[in-house]
Amino acid sequence: MAQAQPNIALIKYWGKRDAALNLPVVGSISITLDALWTRTRVAFEPGLEQDRVSLNGRSDAAEAKRVSACLDLLRQRAGVNWRAAVDSRNNFPTAAGLASSASGFAALIHAGDSALRLNLSDAEKSVLARRCSGSAARSVFGGYVEWAHGKLADGTDSVASPLLEADAWPLRVAVAITSTAAKEVGSSEGMRRTAQTSPFQSAWIETQEADLATARAAILARDFAALAAISEYSCLKMHALALAAQPGLLYWNGASVECMRRVRALRGQGVPVFFTVDAGPQVKAICEPQAVEQVKAALRDIPGVLDVVETGLGAGARNLTEAEYTA
Repeated sequence: MAQAQPNIALIKYWGKRDAALNLPVVGSISITLDALWTRTRVAFEPGLEQDRVSLNGRSDAAEAKRVSACLDLLRQRAGVNWRAAVDSRNNFPTAAGLASSASGFAALIHAGDSALRLNLSDAEKSVLARRCSGSAARSVFGGYVEWAHGKLADGTDSVASPLLEADAWPLRVAVAITSTAAKEVGSSEGMRRTAQTSPFQSAWIETQEADLATARAAILARDFAALAAISEYSCLKMHALALAAQPGLLYWNGASVECMRRVRALRGQGVPVFFTVDAGPQVKAICEPQAVEQVKAALRDIPGVLDVVETGLGAGARNLTEAEYTA
């Protein structure tokens, strides 16, 4: 049994250089959250004829196929062909732009490693989690995390690593939920379409290293203003890249736009806050702790915002006791 938290990319990952291995065309930097989680139980049972997968109490053939493919990586490491019973649940909307696949597959790899007693290192878990869902490589770790795009064809150097512990710079995050529906175009398909049709793809790749260096320096210096500027820049650049695909990818809704406008207005009034938005309609407002109540109130006031969830920065994937798992 294991738990992992979703992560939010501040410097965005968008695009793959190898879809089969989930190798990104650019590196990325993220923060791991603490209030949102995926909890997963994996039990390998030699008598099973196929994997049994339950996600939030339901069976989904497409997701079960992804889970089985991920388990195959662990079975190959362990030298067994046992099928497994998998139970996984989230305490937040699934496939709606809140990185449920990142926390889901990081938890699955962690729980599966424990069940098979493989004793993999965190770096090895990050590589395997990446194979299942790219951003899951980052959810293996807590706090501030960097995922290297790597250069090797086999992807062994495309691994995440921690930059700064969560308690070293404990920012807060207010997540404005503007929809609980699954997004119309998933991230993998969106990246494929963007790479094939967006005229901005080459510029996106060419400018990423400078963005990473700026964000890395801002995090290590605890420079909020610098991190705010580069994070919003990376966010809007990624969405501009996707908007320019054919047909264009529009992950925002009207409330998403109003949330971004409100965050910028707050910052203009001196409130230490900035936004980021992944491939979905949810807006994440990152702020200094003393500003979080004001930020939450401002977001709740926007028509179309269904809920505002507050979270801090959290730890990486970890094992759970039975009592923790069922809590």
